[in-house]
Amino acid sequence: MKKLIAFDLDNTLAESKSPIPDVMSNGLRRLLEKYDVCIISGGSFVQFEKQVISRLDVSVELLAKLHIMPTCGTRYYRFDVIDKYWRMIYHNDLTIDQKQRIRKAIEDGAKQLGLWEENPYGDIIEDRESQMTYSALGQDIGEQLGEEGIKRKYEWDPSKKKRNMLRDLIAPMLDDVEVRVGGITSLDVTLPGVDKAYGITKLIEELGISKEEILFVGDMLQEDGNDYPVKAMGVATIEVRNYNDTPFVIEGILGVTT
Repeated sequence: MKKLIAFDLDNTLAESKSPIPDVMSNGLRRLLEKYDVCIISGGSFVQFEKQVISRLDVSVELLAKLHIMPTCGTRYYRFDVIDKYWRMIYHNDLTIDQKQRIRKAIEDGAKQLGLWEENPYGDIIEDRESQMTYSALGQDIGEQLGEEGIKRKYEWDPSKKKRNMLRDLIAPMLDDVEVRVGGITSLDVTLPGVDKAYGITKLIEELGISKEEILFVGDMLQEDGNDYPVKAMGVATIEVRNYNDTPFVIEGILGVTT
């Protein structure tokens, strides 16, 4: 029997860097009444607050059943029902030296390949403490341009060819960290071996449950996708095409346990 339902965020619960819609907020509330729920993604905690937490109208008791794992599980937050705040359980932050070398490698590599946007919408490289993230068009394109910004993001590198080229160029320069293709326009750089499987494994340890008691829902479960490590570790998964499929998955889960 499943005890925890885990989700990717962008394109699984919402459009890239956009707030979850009402149907998703309602679905998550209903899931929290029956299960623990984890959301794990490459974004920062601030991004989770904007996209998910601010959209949830639930009691503090239900919030305590929500597990927030930003930056691919390199950080983990739980809601403290006594002091009413999101408490960080652990973090695996990069050093200042690592961040500086990562920033330089990304910028130099992107410029060499012609992948450095001269007029970006927000920062191209974001320091998320435990993760450095390259966003080709700028971190804020979705917020600034709305649907047009989301459209540009999906059109920029649908085959991942550009990001794979940049990853392959800079990874040999950064032998003490790991470079991965992230969201639809991004590369994520973390400590080695830190991916969504790492985050889910840490969650299993924290909660004292088994991987058989977890169901993971994501949109990138193919072998080169950033959700695949969870599938590879033997967790049961459901793949969605995009966030429009997810409410039906939630209804199916609730229907089984009603």
